[in-house]
Amino acid sequence: MNNPAQRDFVDREFPMTDKDFAKIKSLAYQLTGISLSDHKKNMVYGRLSRRLRKLNIATFSDYCDRIEFDQGNESLEFVNSITTNLTSFFRENHHFEFLKSFVLADLQRCNAVSKKIRIWSAGCSTGEEPYSLAMVLKSTLNLRDWQAKILATDLDSHVLEKATAGVYAVERAENIPEVYRRYLSLDTSDQFVRVKDSIRALITFKQLNLLHGWPMKGPFDVIFCRNVVIYFDVETQRRLFDRYAELLKVGGYLFIGHSENLHNISTRFKSLGRTVYQRVE
Repeated sequence: MNNPAQRDFVDREFPMTDKDFAKIKSLAYQLTGISLSDHKKNMVYGRLSRRLRKLNIATFSDYCDRIEFDQGNESLEFVNSITTNLTSFFRENHHFEFLKSFVLADLQRCNAVSKKIRIWSAGCSTGEEPYSLAMVLKSTLNLRDWQAKILATDLDSHVLEKATAGVYAVERAENIPEVYRRYLSLDTSDQFVRVKDSIRALITFKQLNLLHGWPMKGPFDVIFCRNVVIYFDVETQRRLFDRYAELLKVGGYLFIGHSENLHNISTRFKSLGRTVYQRVE
């Protein structure tokens, strides 16, 4: 074993061999579709070490066996540990500006008869994205006349608990534009903000593995799936965007992350610029 980096992992509290990490990557792909790169090894070690300590398991090899033959909740804990949940209110704010200034106006014309708007936040993490969407809907639409609903899903059950609660440290709300701050209430300690019930009522939070069956039938007018597919390989991305197209109305809108694109991935959308796409067929 001549690789200093590999010696470092073997000499730690819980030895992790190349074989162990290969198995972890395989399990991660099977359970989530996420392709873990080698540079994620340190992150994976740190997060999973906590599980080994809690379960009193001595090696990653034994832990992998536990996951592979798990009959309880450890597979879910494994998934929660390896998923990344970086998010913020109004992240990539140009998307929310485009939604407000163009998309919702278009949908009010197209859906004038049904008076319904359906949005899906896929990979909603701790909830900042769907709450941002709900604030835009609330401020733009007359919700006495329109039935607007947001489905917010994530693989990680822990972040969904936080999202459902709708309570955030004050500093987390700093990115919220002033016009939307009326939808928050400050707690008596001035340490936390709570999203008001009028916004929370627009959102349904559900756990969902994007690679498994989808119980919802759609159709959706808008799908936000931002900074999610970067963790998937190309074939998985192709399948996923094809499934999104099936659930979007023709003419519906897809928003993806700033480092993502559909070039050579899908022909079912046209680019509107700045990682906004529209379903064409």
